Order: sequence, then structure tokens, then C-alpha cells
Amino acid sequence: MINFSRPKKRRKFSRLKEELIRLFFFLHAFLAVIILVGIFSLLLTNTLPAFKEISLKEFFTSRTWDPTSPERAQYGILSMIVSTLMVTLGALLIAVPIGLGVAAYLSDVAHWRVREIVKPIVEILAGIPSVVVGFLGIVLFGPIIARIFNIPSGLTALNGSLLLAIMALPTIISISEDSLNAVPLAYAEASLALGASRWQTLIRVKLPAALSGIIASIMLGMGRAIGETMTVLMATGNARSFPHGFLDSIRTLTANIAIELGEVPYYTTHYYALFAVGLVLFIITFVVNLIADILLNKYQQREQ
Repeated sequence: MINFSRPKKRRKFSRLKEELIRLFFFLHAFLAVIILVGIFSLLLTNTLPAFKEISLKEFFTSRTWDPTSPERAQYGILSMIVSTLMVTLGALLIAVPIGLGVAAYLSDVAHWRVREIVKPIVEILAGIPSVVVGFLGIVLFGPIIARIFNIPSGLTALNGSLLLAIMALPTIISISEDSLNAVPLAYAEASLALGASRWQTLIRVKLPAALSGIIASIMLGMGRAIGETMTVLMATGNARSFPHGFLDSIRTLTANIAIELGEVPYYTTHYYALFAVGLVLFIITFVVNLIADILLNKYQQREQ
């Protein structure tokens, strides 16, 4: 006699397991959204009181941030926004070409033994504490920059850009190399069969095919640079003046929060203004990720 009950029980158990797994992932995704909304709500509720005393025009267009002035406190963040964008752009200009070059070397040129040694070293770089990188900026890169450009101090935007580039490189290299390796082997074989060189195959076939992953790596590296605190706090001079070049000392949004939030009296205009700075930083990061997502979706639609 054939027993049909066991297969039915197995099917029910399998469906139950799938539902539990689906619920598990849904709850985690929902928790991430709740945390994100909670952070935004916290920043927003602590930001609104600041604008009872500070005009939006002054906050976003004034170059002067001087909350402790005995005459008139000023809360302008334009200098810090420009400084943050400047040091981030400088880091990307350094990190992207080097990162893509190293990723292409590891995926298409390097011997497998070299790859097995270099790839873990690159990934270990991501675990170096930012305070250690900041020390490198103070004792190594800063004096070199001061000597080369004949300036009094090497604690400048250029120093911060170099250090942030070092911190962004592991992310760009690792994800870009994985994206290049994920390109189907048939693409490269077809290109080589048509007479293209390995260089032409890499530039005209593999890089366009892996573009979505490369864009993702660049945007993640950019996010790392924008949100970094200790490195820019230690290595950029923390001058509150408006920057006119990469050889000027700067203060970024993150550094300003780290310097002042621990000493400011609670529930003052200065205290709420620092939360407003945090909200601006949150929105900048959100916009960067949104743009990256739009670009990735457009590229994927073109591929389809």
C-alpha cells in the first residue's frame, strides 16, 4: 500500500519553511526602513527648533560659522558644504583611476598566485582604523605636502583627499574586480576571436559589461569619503574659512559635528544647529545614493 501522507507533509513543511524565510527577510528589511525613518525623525525634530532663531538663507548661504561670538552668533554652513564636496571630489579623482586600474590588473593580467596575495591585502586595508590613517596624514603626507608646495602647514584639503582616497580604494578595487570577474567568459572569448587584443577586450567589452558594479563601487567609495570623520578631523586643519583651493585648510560637516557636539550646552540654538548640520549631511548622502540607484536602473534597462 502506497503512503501518500508523507509527500503531502513534506510539501506543507517546505511551504511553511519558505514562508518563514520570506517573513524573516521581510522583517529585517522593514526593520532597516524603521531605523532609517527613526534617524531622520530624530534629526528633523532636533533641527526644527534651530530655525526659530536662524534663517534658512543665512544657514545655507553664509560662509561664517561662529556660534560663540559675543556680538552675534552666526550659523552659516556654506564653507563646510564646499569643503566636504571638495575633499570628496579630490578623493574620487585620485581613487577611481587607481582603483579601476588595480581591479583590471587583478581580474585580467595578474597571475593567480599574485591575485591570491594582493586581493586579501587590499581587503585588509579596509579594516585600518580611520584614526591610524589620520596619523599618517599628520606625520607623513602633511610634511611632504608642505615641503613640495612651500606652505606653512600640510594639513589641507589635498591631504584629506589623499587620505580619503586611500580609505575608498579597498571598496572600489574589491567590488570592481568582482564585477569584472562576473562578466561571462563568452564575452571575452568572442572579442578575442574577432581579433581584438586583451586591452581592447578589457576596455570595450568587459568594462562596459561590468559598468553597473563599477558605478556601485564608486558611489560606495564616495559615501565612505563623505561620511568620514576622524581622518578629516585630524588631517585637514579644521579652519572655518571658505576654501579657495586644495592647499587651504578646511573643516567638513562631519568634523564640525565631532568637534563641537561634545562641548555645546544642551537645548541651545548652537546644539540644535549641529543637528541641522547632521540633517544636511544625511540628505546629501541620501541624494548620492538615490542618484546612484537611478543611474543603475537606467543602465540595466538599456542592457535589457
